[in-house]
Amino acid sequence: MLEETQAALGALLGRSVQAFDLSQPLENGMPCSPSHPGFHMALMRRHGDLMRGAGSGSNEIITFGGHVGTHVDALAHVAAHGQLHGGIDAVANSVGGRHRQLGAETIPPTLCRGRLLDIPRVLGQGRLLAGYGVTVDDLQAAAGTTPIEPGDVVLVRTGWPQVYHESETYIGHREGAPGVTGPAAEWLANHGVRAVGSDTIAFDQILPGLGHSQMPAHHILLVQRGIHIIEVLNLEELAEHGAAEFWFLMIPLRLVGATGSPVRPLAIVDPTSLETSR
Repeated sequence: MLEETQAALGALLGRSVQAFDLSQPLENGMPCSPSHPGFHMALMRRHGDLMRGAGSGSNEIITFGGHVGTHVDALAHVAAHGQLHGGIDAVANSVGGRHRQLGAETIPPTLCRGRLLDIPRVLGQGRLLAGYGVTVDDLQAAAGTTPIEPGDVVLVRTGWPQVYHESETYIGHREGAPGVTGPAAEWLANHGVRAVGSDTIAFDQILPGLGHSQMPAHHILLVQRGIHIIEVLNLEELAEHGAAEFWFLMIPLRLVGATGSPVRPLAIVDPTSLETSR
């Protein structure tokens, strides 16, 4: 199916392109933060349970939180000192079982320039160590001589999908997980980025033993600056091909009043640039 998407985009643009799927699969047993309800899917009707002549149908029930798997945070997700972005009262906004403002339905579809900042590559590592905090110097080194421009989506690679199937390690509550520090988040925001993302479960640096109790990057980006955060990306294939710049496509679900939405982002690349960058 990805090949069909590539062909359609190529026909639209008048040249060949290569598309990279940046999402993780949604399936039972996948890693999930203890702060959110996990993913559960079960068939409610199997083929053969109910026959209509020679035919049969099958369907399922799916339950999971808005911050499970590859997803984007709505601005209603995090408050500081009782206020959401723009000074909205966080408690009053959530009366009635859904957020009245800044819900996931307000996250626009995104098609813009994307930038991959490959932190392990510039540090000479396969993946970052548990609990490592990505600094401003790290981001600057990964960006190189190509400036980050207003309206870009910046994706920060840590290499953490390499431990994706080790749920306890990936979540990082005990040993920590790599992520972006507060000053680094401020640096990204100061460049006027449209959104940021990473291949970890929380974007923020997770220190050993502290879990998700300290999230300065979330406060800076979501509350102070109104910048959406994308998490649980898979950036490994994109990095392997040396794709530092690309078209970034992301379409959230219009979940009214929700604090996040599952997404399946694509990076769309000119194949000739991949050959040059290797």
